[in-house]
Amino acid sequence: MTKPKVLISDKMDANAARIFKERGCDVDVITGKTPEELKEIIGQYDGLAIRSSTKVTAEILEAATNLKVIGRAGIGVDNVDIPSASARGVVVMNTPFGNSITTAEHAIAMIMALARQIPEANARTQAGEWPKSAFMGVEVTGKTLGLIGAGNIGSIVASRALGLKMKVAAYDPFLTPERAVELGVEKVDLGALLERADFISLHTPLTDETRNILSRERMEQCKKGVRIVNCARGGLVDEAALKDLLDSGHVAGAALDVFAKEPPAPDHPLFGTQNFICTPHLGASTTEAQVNVALQVAEQMADYLVNGGVTNALNMPSLSAEEAPKLKPYMALAENLGSLVGQLAHGELPKISIETEGAAAQLNQKPIVGAVLAGLMKRYSSSVNMVNAPYLAKERGMEIREIRNDRGGIYHTLIRVTVETSQGRRSVAGTLFSNGAPRLVEMFGISIEADLAGHMLYIANRDMPGFIGSVGQILGEAGINIGTFHLGRREQGGDAILLLSVDNKVPQELLDKICKVPNVQRVWPLHF
Repeated sequence: MTKPKVLISDKMDANAARIFKERGCDVDVITGKTPEELKEIIGQYDGLAIRSSTKVTAEILEAATNLKVIGRAGIGVDNVDIPSASARGVVVMNTPFGNSITTAEHAIAMIMALARQIPEANARTQAGEWPKSAFMGVEVTGKTLGLIGAGNIGSIVASRALGLKMKVAAYDPFLTPERAVELGVEKVDLGALLERADFISLHTPLTDETRNILSRERMEQCKKGVRIVNCARGGLVDEAALKDLLDSGHVAGAALDVFAKEPPAPDHPLFGTQNFICTPHLGASTTEAQVNVALQVAEQMADYLVNGGVTNALNMPSLSAEEAPKLKPYMALAENLGSLVGQLAHGELPKISIETEGAAAQLNQKPIVGAVLAGLMKRYSSSVNMVNAPYLAKERGMEIREIRNDRGGIYHTLIRVTVETSQGRRSVAGTLFSNGAPRLVEMFGISIEADLAGHMLYIANRDMPGFIGSVGQILGEAGINIGTFHLGRREQGGDAILLLSVDNKVPQELLDKICKVPNVQRVWPLHF
């Protein structure tokens, strides 16, 4: 079996390459490539491990014909075109926890530096002055810290600030009241935070909703003398407005570790402004953090490439390496069921429902749903997998419904896929046998047991004598060998189904001949 091949294209701890090798991957460390040079070599790799230097654009992805996963050693993925990666079925992972403490500590350091004007006092003292009376700081004890974003890093900042005896108010649409109590913070809306905060620290990703979340108008709403810290992402603060409000004294101080454009121009308007501190994106720059994120990205990518485990993915459901073996047969069954309805249904499929019963209902549902969609969307494109299938379904306006029934029925475990078609609802269901083998057990309301594999024929007919012999004779005379033979009927003399597995693809002229057999209603070739 060929080992997955990984490219590390940015400088990171050498242990990352070691972990890739130990976990069954071949790895090349080639850093400093231009986009054109990267395009020339990226096609030979299954995985790409990066930090912030490599820009994974749509053009790079187009050349990455074998790429399966991109791993970002760090949190921010602004340098990855995630929509393009998703459309091409490439998993994008980050390491959101490896540098959380380091970034949180940097934010706290910035708060203290602002409170006591440490950088400017240091510079003037080392210049030979003794400007003791020029610097009158403020205590942080008893002051209110306003957190914009209370996720992983924000919550660590909150705990450190509480240790400094600050009061913490947090604005985060995803922060539940229960979690706020657990963190010891007060959950507030953004307007209340701006009015009350003595210090504001931002800890949110850069999205269309958060871009310039501290706009000129919002900073003007802040209480006079507020101090602002941004160690999250550039673009969250209107830098031109911040310059004006620092000059006017409305904002008493600001500390930025990140800028809208990095590196900023040498003549950036904030440079040289009184009570302004900046660092060159050092939030994650500690020895411990860089080792942690390098190790984590290597572990995550290797787990995916070798075992199918998905951790900290931004464009597909997580699936731990421990879950993967248990879910693998369910995902195979789900993909086959999706493929079956996708091959047999005509026209657009506006609605699809995915129902699990019994043991299947106790599992992580997202990979099962993704597998159904991967099978179903192959009717539109052959290059479909669990990553891009949900995006393709969304593009086509499909409504997807998940149903979980914990109590089992006839089978100890069952997956049922139902689609809405122009001819009405079409439903198929399958189970796993004790050996983990997937098996179709119901098709369009008719009980039938069949393996779904290789070339098959689906024949809908009336249950009448002589039909089976006629079909067998036609295939036999044409030299088409029948592998398996599965029958199901609604009632004696009523609607019936025949599923045949055959050793070769059945040519169209033979399908037309079978269609002319008395009582045959429909013949359709299948392939799994």
